[in-house]
Amino acid sequence: MPSAWKRVVVKLSGEALMGKLSHGLDQETLSRIADDVAASARTGVQIAIVVGGGNFFRGIQGADKGIERARADSIGMLATIMNGLALEHAIEGAGQPARALSALPVPYVCQPYSRQAALNHLNKGRVVVLSGGTGAPFFTTDTGAALRGAELSCDAILKATQVDGVYSADPKKDPAAVRYDHLTQDEAIARNLGVMDTAAFALARENRIPIVVFNLQSPGAICQALRGEGRFTLVTP
Repeated sequence: MPSAWKRVVVKLSGEALMGKLSHGLDQETLSRIADDVAASARTGVQIAIVVGGGNFFRGIQGADKGIERARADSIGMLATIMNGLALEHAIEGAGQPARALSALPVPYVCQPYSRQAALNHLNKGRVVVLSGGTGAPFFTTDTGAALRGAELSCDAILKATQVDGVYSADPKKDPAAVRYDHLTQDEAIARNLGVMDTAAFALARENRIPIVVFNLQSPGAICQALRGEGRFTLVTP
C-alpha cells in the first residue's frame, strides 16, 4: 500500500459508533475512534469521513416496515447528521480541528456540503465529517463514500468494518468463508461480495480509487490501515 497517500476518505458505519449498545452512541467507542482519527490526521494525511446512521435508523429497514423508501431514506440521512455532529465534537475533543458538513442542508446545525467547502477545510488541516449521505434517496452511504472519494480526489477509500477484510461469505455465519488479501473491484462485483454495494465498487473502479477494508475494533486501526499494517483486504481498480 502506498505510503504517499495525501488524502483519504474513511467510511464509518453508524453501527461502529454504538459499541456494545443496542442502538445510539457509546461514548467510550466514540472517543476511541476520535483519538484514532486525530492521530491519523497528525501524520499529515488529509481525512474526510463519511458516516452512516444505522445506529439510529436505516432507510432500508424503514422501507421494510411500510415507510415509503424515499421518506425512509430521508429519515436515515437525518440519522447520519446526528452521528456527524457527535464525531465532529469528539474529534475536536481529541485535539484535532474538524468540521461537519451535510449533503442534506441543515444550516442551523452544520455547514451544507459543497466540494469547494470540503476541499478548503481539508487543505487547512481539518478533518471533514460528511453526513447526509449523497443528499438523495436510494443511495447507500457506501456509495456516498465512493462519490466523495472521487469528488475530493482522494487517494484511497478506507472501509472500516467489524471483520479484518473481505470474505467470500459472512465469517460470523459461515466458518468456511474464505478471506481475501487482495481483490480487484471487477472481482468484487462479479462475486457479489457484500462488504460494499455494487454502485460503490463501480464508482471506485471508474475513478481508479483503491479500497482498504479493515477491522475498526482495535485501537489505532485507522493509523494501522494508513501504514499498511495489520490485516486488511486491498481492493484495487
